[in-house]
Amino acid sequence: MRAMTPSAPMIRVLSGDAMPPYLDDVARLRMAVFADWPYLYAGDAAYERDYLAAYARSPRSVFVLAFDGDAVVGAATGLPLADDDAAFRAPFADQDLAVERVFYFGESVLLPRYRGLGVGHAFFDSREAHARALGGFDLTAFAAVDRADDDPRRPAGHRDNAGFWRRRGYVRQPGMTMLLRWNERGVGDVVHPLTFWTRPLDAAA
Repeated sequence: MRAMTPSAPMIRVLSGDAMPPYLDDVARLRMAVFADWPYLYAGDAAYERDYLAAYARSPRSVFVLAFDGDAVVGAATGLPLADDDAAFRAPFADQDLAVERVFYFGESVLLPRYRGLGVGHAFFDSREAHARALGGFDLTAFAAVDRADDDPRRPAGHRDNAGFWRRRGYVRQPGMTMLLRWNERGVGDVVHPLTFWTRPLDAAA
């Protein structure tokens, strides 16, 4: 019997006091989705609390959540780069870019069965709209982990998101890389390089 294709999830954009009740949902999705290639993250509740604290503190941060009924099946996050930790700000400061003019996109995580339904575009559209509505931002940015093309752990036939990001107008910035530490499955607590992708906020989508 053929499995039914799920309908597109409902998208909700939350900020301010509406966000804290969903911190655990975002943490759960991050641990589930990032367990796979290329992040290979061995989920850590304490790490999640520390990571998401910046979003909880920032009055201008945003959660874009995908719902199937009452269940949160996907999440994307964003906040002004100036409100994030120093590791995220440093590559921009090193390039003499005004950190306060950059809106940073955190993760976009979505359970596999809901992919291919337009949610990825909704995540980017909603965060870009949030940054425009706030005003004062010239650039949107996110970071993606760097993995070697010949890494033996890469799944056969794996397609990364680079094509999708480029179609959205984002450009990888090889000179802008940060180092983040997390617990990698089968390896342990190690430092990982992540390179930024950027896009002028007023560019056409």
